Amino acid sequence: SLMKAAGYDMSKNAAKELYLTTGITPDQIQVVELHDCFSANELVTYEALGLCPEGKAGDYIDRNEFTYGGKYVVNPSGGLISKGHPLGATGLAQCAELCWQLRGMAGPRQVKDVKHALQHNIGLGGAAVVGIYRKYNAKKGWTREDQSADPDVLEKIEQAEATRLEQEQ
Repeated sequence: SLMKAAGYDMSKNAAKELYLTTGITPDQIQVVELHDCFSANELVTYEALGLCPEGKAGDYIDRNEFTYGGKYVVNPSGGLISKGHPLGATGLAQCAELCWQLRGMAGPRQVKDVKHALQHNIGLGGAAVVGIYRKYNAKKGWTREDQSADPDVLEKIEQAEATRLEQEQ
């Protein structure tokens, strides 16, 4: 399918594993740098990463949920397209932007009160990378408070995935 060719399945699987491993959910993320090699791919990726329900990316865009003042700020750097989609340098540019965001060093692109940032990158042919960056609190060190406030979050994610798979059959 075209969705599979655009990296939907591998992005969704990578995001699911990340959320299960970290206990951090999409609702806890403030800023995202995602692989927007084509405008349509960006829409597919919103849904694959769980930033919105499947089939609702257009509605979220209409409500300005993926920009400043919305639920998430996506690609404050301008994304890949604004950089000419530099192969090989894409991931490093995303990493730099997210680190600047977490450190409060992003200048006019700065997203307010960033605690968690999400990076998504794909390579045609079967590679997907999804990672979460978390702001470090030098006074407290690493604490559970920056992770999911819901101790049952992993179980809820697994249940939601099982329900979705049942509905697809």
